Amino acid sequence: MAEAAFAPNSTQAAAGAAAAQPSASTGTAQAAAPGIRVRSLYKIFGPTPERFLDPVRQGMSKQELRDTHGHVLGLRDINIDMPAGGIQVVMGLSGSGKSTLIRHINRLIDPTAGEVLVDIKGEPVDVVRMNHAELMRFRREQTAMVFQKFALFPHLNVLENTEYGLQVRGVAKRERREAAERWIERVGLKGYEDSYPNQLSGGMQQRVGLARALTNDAPILLMDEAFSALDPLIRSDMQSVLLDLQQEIGKTIVFITHDLDEALRLGDRIAILRDGEVVQQGTGQQIVLKPADDYIANFVKDVNRGRVIRCRTLVQAGPRVEGPNVDPGLVIEEAARELNAAGCDTANVVTAKGKHLGTVSLNDIIGTIVPPAEPAKEAETG
Repeated sequence: MAEAAFAPNSTQAAAGAAAAQPSASTGTAQAAAPGIRVRSLYKIFGPTPERFLDPVRQGMSKQELRDTHGHVLGLRDINIDMPAGGIQVVMGLSGSGKSTLIRHINRLIDPTAGEVLVDIKGEPVDVVRMNHAELMRFRREQTAMVFQKFALFPHLNVLENTEYGLQVRGVAKRERREAAERWIERVGLKGYEDSYPNQLSGGMQQRVGLARALTNDAPILLMDEAFSALDPLIRSDMQSVLLDLQQEIGKTIVFITHDLDEALRLGDRIAILRDGEVVQQGTGQQIVLKPADDYIANFVKDVNRGRVIRCRTLVQAGPRVEGPNVDPGLVIEEAARELNAAGCDTANVVTAKGKHLGTVSLNDIIGTIVPPAEPAKEAETG
């Protein structure tokens, strides 16, 4: 599983191979995106966390640790393989440990125990073991972060905020300015280069934060509740911007959210945390169709399955039929629209290379989106 998680798809691999030495001035080449492996990660907050590591490993509860010993359990035995060149979503309710986890990746927080392995130049490097100089270089060159509260410098304009990371790295003014201008345009803010943060809406400020992170050209993008402070329509728009950009840049993105719809829309893989532990992880489809327990089942019970489940899940073996061709990765809600537009009941599921995998029917799609209701219980008679 770990090897697969670290392997980029063919498009990402080609982009990464062409981008071994990225140029801030061109922006057409991107650094090869590394995978991230989190192994046996523990975080205990308090004056003597090491003292309670073994008891926590042996099952001491979060409540006992806090109430009896005055320490707080942040993370317990986290093991996650984050896909290279993909979007790993970490979600959970407030206090679940998701923001604590993302801050371990660039070691803004030191763990009590465990490893954070990042694939750099083909070799796994443990961020936890980096010395100060190595850590500073890793933060500047390998990671960029987008925050919930934008974290823009109020005294700098949009262009100056965007190029700031390259300025810190010592990139020449002309080169960093060209890179900043390009990404400002890509996120839809061309014409606002001379504006200051207090002159922008929240959505526009977040676009500046995203442009700044992309200008830095780091292969790992860390996004901590990046869209949570935005209004719903602006939030949806920013999600679309991120997905469109990801098709081009192929970064390894770790995205923190408490919103399941956002997680399902963005995540190639999702890990759900509760009380500092991973409850379930997998694709959005796996989590919706096979919730690990009642906690997850309650999370996903109101999910629109048509926007999560893909044609490959419903494909039935059989010959080609008179009907449209659909990609196996197409969500079934879109497949239903294509069938309705074509006036057909069945579609062929065909790969990008033209291989016929089978068919998917409108009846199966409808039955999956709207599962049969449970039989009504007979009313008790007096």
